[in-house]
Order: sequence, then C-alpha cells, then structure tokens
Amino acid sequence: MRTTTLFSSMPDAAACRDAADALLRAVAGPVAGFALFVLVWQAIALLVPEIPTPGATWAAARDLFADPFYDNGPNDRGIGWNVLASLRRVGIGFGLAALVGIPAGFVMGRYAAANAMFAPIVSLLRPVSPLAWLPLGLLLFRGADPAAIWAIFICSIWPMVINTAAGVARVPQDYLNVARVLNLSEWQVVTKVLLPSVLPHILTGVRLSIGTAWLVIVAAEMLTGGTGVGFWLWDEWNNLKVEHIVVAIFLIGIVGLALETMLVRLARRFAYSEE
Repeated sequence: MRTTTLFSSMPDAAACRDAADALLRAVAGPVAGFALFVLVWQAIALLVPEIPTPGATWAAARDLFADPFYDNGPNDRGIGWNVLASLRRVGIGFGLAALVGIPAGFVMGRYAAANAMFAPIVSLLRPVSPLAWLPLGLLLFRGADPAAIWAIFICSIWPMVINTAAGVARVPQDYLNVARVLNLSEWQVVTKVLLPSVLPHILTGVRLSIGTAWLVIVAAEMLTGGTGVGFWLWDEWNNLKVEHIVVAIFLIGIVGLALETMLVRLARRFAYSEE
C-alpha cells in the first residue's frame, strides 16, 4: 500500500514541476527582456547626454504621479486630467464610429448591391491618413475638440465596417436557409442568426479600431492643442523636459495596452468554435 501511494503521488509532483517551469518561463522572459531594454537605454543615455537615464525618468515619473490631478488653469493641469481628456475624445469618436460602422458593415455584408456600391468607397478612403482629415474637421466644426473627435471617428470606422461585412458574408448559407424555412423576419434574422455568428468578427474590428484611435488622438492633440496627452507631450518638448516626454511615451503605451487587453478578453468571452 505504501509503494502504491508513493507512485500515485509522482504524477502530482511532475505536474507541479511542469507548472513551476511554465510559470518561471512566463516570468523570466519578460523580466529578462525588460532588463535588457533598461541596460540598452542606460547605454544610449551615457552616449547621448540629452537622453534621460532610466533613473532620472523614474524620478520624474514619481513627481508627476505624486499629484496627477492638480489644476492650475487651462495650460497647467496634471497628467491625470490630460489622460482623461484624451480618453474622453477617444470614447466619443470611437462610439460614434461603432454606431455608424457596425450597421453599415451589416448592410454591406448582407446585400450584394450595397457592397458593390460602397466597397470601392471604403477601399479608396481607408488608406488615407486620419490626420489628413483633421483640417477638414477644423473647417466643418470650427473647433479643435470636435475636429480631434472627427479624426478619431474617421480612423475608427473602417476596421469595424470591413470586419463586420466580412463576418456577415461568411455566415453559412445553411443558417440563412433555416431562417427562411422558419419564415423569420429580417430583424429576427439579424438578431437571432447573424449577430451571434458575426459577433467575434465585430469584436475583432472593435479591437483594431480602439488601438488605431489611441494612436491617432496623440498626434491630433499635438496639432490642435488644448488638453490631452498629445498636447501635454508637445508642451513638455517646448519646455525641454525630455524626461517627461519619455514618461508620456510609456504612459501612452500602458493605456493603449490596457484598452486592447480589455477588448481581447471581451473577444475571447464571445469567441466560439464551430464543431
């Protein structure tokens, strides 16, 4: 009995070792990569004195985040307010793009005539840089804030239109045949048949759109001014505070990674496999 118990415990020990090895690899890889990145950064800072060292950047970051929500007027606000201003613009522009782009993708994927009409327009306008639309936004809306939102709207809409239309077009014809046999209305076909099948494609377009929107808002705010991470970064450059610029670069990356991670988890929640 004792020997049997010993041998039965061996698979558990092996499983624990495998789990420990997997955890070590998962942690050791990122830590080693980040350590190498910091060493290269330190070497570049020693060769180029204008580049702040990791230590100087960390000290500047601690000062910035000690009071991120101070407010001394329109042109002197904490980094927290600037991040929130950028997220607000991204949220408005992205939300408007979703309200327009997802239904448009459904129409293009569902009806061949609509796809024939609008697909060439989408193909023509999609490669245009979102910042090329910014002057038109300033002309139409007569304000920097709505112009930045307009640029976010333009850059966000295309991935949602394309992915939604592709998802609708790939719905198996058998599903539509069953809906026709059951005499479902068009609204029931959309909500009961198409939407569950297309939802993973929609979420893929949403994930691509939010990443692009966060990229564009920084550049748009550099040009339009006001509040926001992009304006704050450009203002720090004018003040020759290079360590704050490096902090802003990391902050932009962290916020963008957080947004994309949330949407990836949401997409996995609704992902399914057809078996």
